[in-house]
Amino acid sequence: MVRKKKKIEIPCTRREERPECDDPKLPGRLPRITRLMALAIRGEELLRTGKVQDMTQLARIGKVTQPRISQILSLTMLAPDIQEQLLFLPRITVGKPEISEKTFRKITMLDDWDEQRKVWGVICFISNPES
Repeated sequence: MVRKKKKIEIPCTRREERPECDDPKLPGRLPRITRLMALAIRGEELLRTGKVQDMTQLARIGKVTQPRISQILSLTMLAPDIQEQLLFLPRITVGKPEISEKTFRKITMLDDWDEQRKVWGVICFISNPES
């Protein structure tokens, strides 16, 4: 077997500094459902603008299966005000979040936004009864 060595020049360029999405000074972490909602909105935008051809390509880019990307994108079927509330949920400092993604998958199956809002209101009351 013959081996050849070849010198390759790789130019070192600096990446643009990107603003931090998550402020490291804030305590706690964003709820998973918040991150997934943001991902769903971004994925839907990529599909709508044609930057990705289909959900299969989007799944490949995200290194998830096509059924998983479908689950994530289904969050965009929520009423806009619920989506906004999910994006601005309080940070989690201790323990697990009170609201799971699985709960929202069930809500996204409701076609009527008013029905979604009713179920969301019940979930909010159950998770925080003193307010």
